[in-house]
Order: sequence, then structure tokens, then C-alpha cells
Amino acid sequence: MRVPNNLRSGELGFNMTPMIDVVFLLIIFFLVSSHLAKQEAQMQLPLPVAESGSKQIEEQGRRVTVNVRGDGKLLLAGRAVRPTELAARLGDRITDAGSDLEVRIRSDRSVPYRYVEPIMLACARSGIWNVTFAVYRPEDAR
Repeated sequence: MRVPNNLRSGELGFNMTPMIDVVFLLIIFFLVSSHLAKQEAQMQLPLPVAESGSKQIEEQGRRVTVNVRGDGKLLLAGRAVRPTELAARLGDRITDAGSDLEVRIRSDRSVPYRYVEPIMLACARSGIWNVTFAVYRPEDAR
């Protein structure tokens, strides 16, 4: 009986189709996730005006944005969150990102301090000390 010879060319080939599929899926995932992150920071809010302060240089560190709407509703990563569960959510984020996590508070200028205070307390309880506020400069607010 004769044994079939399947290696006529003598070369082994790799099927690249699964690898190309995975690469395209990763590209789509990162495009969508970056779009959602930008959308969170571009929520239309009339930010407060600050006379002092400096323009922040964009860093490579991790940042979480907490939006406070005019009615006092908190949005973390684009989803509504209660002030009581904010510390636990921030604690989860700091375990993922490490100790250099920044929390940026974007608040409507008409929101009373009583809606911003729980965010700052949740940050302190979670061990987050890098807290910034998004504001307009007087020349940009016009």
C-alpha cells in the first residue's frame, strides 16, 4: 500500500484568517471605548467659571469623570450612580488603575455644594487624592 504524500511543496503554511479577525475585533473595541470616553467628557454642562487655576496638561494617567447634572444626578462613566454607592465604584476603579487615579468633577454651575460634597467624601474614603474640577476661565465663558 502506498502512503500519500501531502507535502509536495515542502512548506508549512499558517492560516492567518483567525488572527486577522482578532486584530479587527480589537481595533473595533478600542475605537468604541475611546469614543465613549470622549463622549463622557464632552457632555453639555454649563461649567462654573474660575478666576484662578491653571490649564491642566493632559497626562497619561488614568482618569475617571464624574458628571453632576443640574438636578443633582451623578453620572459615573456615563451611567447614573447614587452617592451611597460611589465610594464602592471608585474603590473598584482604583484597584484596576492603581494609586495614580484622577477623579475629574464636571458639575453644572447651578448645582449646590451639597451634591458635590458626597463625591469628594467618596474620593477621600477610597484613598483618591487627585481630584480636579472642570471649569471655564473667564475669557472662555463669554
